[in-house]
Amino acid sequence: MKLENTLLSAIHSPVDLRKLSREQLPELATEIRNFMLDVVSVNPGHVGSSLGVVELTIALHYLFDTPTDKLIWDVGHQAYAHKILTGRRDVFDTLRQLNGISGFPVMTESAYDAFGTGHSSTALSAALGMAFGAQLQKINRQHIAVVGDGAITGGMFFEALNQAGDSPVDLIIVLNDNGIAIDKSSGVLKDYLIRQKNDLTSNPLFEAFNIQCSGPVDGNDFDTLLPALEKIKSQKGVRLLHLITKKGKGFSQAEAEQILYHAPGKFDRQTGTVKSIETVNKLPLYQVVFGETLLELAKQNDKIVAITPAMPTGSHLIPMMEQFPERTFDVGIAEQHAVTFAAGLAAEGFVPFCVIYSTFLQRAYDQLIHDVAIQNLPVIFCIDRAGLVGEDGATHHGVFDLAFLNCIPNMTIAAPMDEIEFRNMLFSAQQNPKGPIAIRYPRGKATTSNWRNHFETIPLGQSRILHEGKNTAVITIGQTGNAVAQAANKLEKENIEITHVDLRFLKPLDTKTLHAVFTTYSNIITVEDGAVKGGLGSVIAAFAFENNFSNHNIRSLGVPDTFIKHGHVDELHALCGFDVKSIVEVVKEFSE
Repeated sequence: MKLENTLLSAIHSPVDLRKLSREQLPELATEIRNFMLDVVSVNPGHVGSSLGVVELTIALHYLFDTPTDKLIWDVGHQAYAHKILTGRRDVFDTLRQLNGISGFPVMTESAYDAFGTGHSSTALSAALGMAFGAQLQKINRQHIAVVGDGAITGGMFFEALNQAGDSPVDLIIVLNDNGIAIDKSSGVLKDYLIRQKNDLTSNPLFEAFNIQCSGPVDGNDFDTLLPALEKIKSQKGVRLLHLITKKGKGFSQAEAEQILYHAPGKFDRQTGTVKSIETVNKLPLYQVVFGETLLELAKQNDKIVAITPAMPTGSHLIPMMEQFPERTFDVGIAEQHAVTFAAGLAAEGFVPFCVIYSTFLQRAYDQLIHDVAIQNLPVIFCIDRAGLVGEDGATHHGVFDLAFLNCIPNMTIAAPMDEIEFRNMLFSAQQNPKGPIAIRYPRGKATTSNWRNHFETIPLGQSRILHEGKNTAVITIGQTGNAVAQAANKLEKENIEITHVDLRFLKPLDTKTLHAVFTTYSNIITVEDGAVKGGLGSVIAAFAFENNFSNHNIRSLGVPDTFIKHGHVDELHALCGFDVKSIVEVVKEFSE
């Protein structure tokens, strides 16, 4: 939309917002929605959640003295209108792009981003800590945690609620109840909140935690929203306001298809038609390969069960959920519970596939060790979105799994180079598993449309040599093998031939092949889509040291020891130095 002569054009911070009359706020809400849709339709991001909280965002910045008053969003993808109103309107079109603004609140990006919130269920804990901090410093300010999109199913919320109810601080919890997480909400809390929509007399759940409660009220109607916020602002102690909002509000297509429009990618601004990555590229996503393969295996093996923490659509578990609803479990935003629940199923003789994004698996590390690995239970962890995932940035990159899994005894760690290996790894994992197995795979498209091969068993810990050259050996794990294969083709045209080892397993390590490689080649390069420290680079360096190959030239390419920003995946691979061009350059350096 054109901003000239609009209310939004004059707002550079909440100070400008507070100059408006209340009667002007609905018009501003419409302008913000139009502006947001114009940008995210061509520069993809999270749509539905932010559309649903436009009135709430305006009202909070209108009534509270932000950034002095601390406003914390949970989950962070609700915060687009917040960014637009807090000095980032003119750079909003750089959203989630390299060197642009983040899609989530980031403390270093703006004073108005009181706390970074890339994951869910954390805001109340952070707000409570800030409230105590203010009290200890004798600072008088408000603390507001906006909790939405199913974040109350996360255990941390209730852990914080338990302390908050017995705390002598001022803190406001805004429960943004839009009736849905990313997918349809699971569990009994959704049913409780539905009942509360018709009961204005009490809120027994939160009152049991000694929390003062108000609402529910319509969070998309300024006439009810502003008085409710004013009332709760005037109160003291820890209190909760229950708001009912509509995810996707103001864009009929997003209201009608809330799951699709959570993060739809590019879409037609007028018709709402979403462009499918699969349609555009004629190639399946790795997630589709996973979901269809798991369903195929589940038809053959009635012991297979699937568990996801609130991501059935993103992980492509819907086909399994539809055909085997009794064997597919969405446990809500509860990663710790998901892992131990899977362990319980494994203890009963089932073959659980615990399907979880790499970045979210970090939240269940204790359960990985204590509830699965120590007891050597055969849980198969399907680690989705492994590696650099692109525009969601540092909070969502899955770059630490190889490192944090490798130090856990009893754990098998595998990563397929392509969809054929992926299917065979899934097939092999469910054949009489003896202990926990982790299979990591990337976000994005596979390499071929002809992927429905006959299954073949991959021997545990066995690598493969894809190409044999002369002076340099390149060792890869996972999808980076494809970049090395492309680099090898380019190098061959310049009469430089490399040996390419697709390791396939980080643990157990194929030491037989590694001994042969190190005996033959003095130049070794490792390439991984993960943290070099603790990952493949560290493992190969340790192997060289332990086996008296320390005189070799070893270069490790991967994610360096820093948090990587947001941007397109290809840009980030180049930034980290393991794209095709960088691999070619490093091999040439070794060949001189």
